[in-house]
Amino acid sequence: MIFKNAFKNLGLPDNCSFHSLRHSYATHLLESGTNLRYIQELLGHNDIKTTLRYTHVSKNAIENIESPLDKILRKNAEK
Repeated sequence: MIFKNAFKNLGLPDNCSFHSLRHSYATHLLESGTNLRYIQELLGHNDIKTTLRYTHVSKNAIENIESPLDKILRKNAEK
C-alpha cells in the first residue's frame, strides 16, 4: 500500500508497480556494465533465464557496442 500511494503521489502511471522497480533496477545495472551473473544474484534468482526477463536493453546501449575489430582499428588510427 505504501508503494501504491507513493506511485500515485509521484504521478506515475497506474500500471507502474513495485515489480517495475525490479525491471528498472536490473536494466540500469546491465546498461552500466554490471555482469548479468551478478544481477542474477542481486535479484535472488536461481535460474539465469528468470533474470533475462528483467533486463531490457535500450537501443542506445546496443548502438554503442563496439566490435573488437573496430576497437583495434580505432586504436591504430589514434596512433
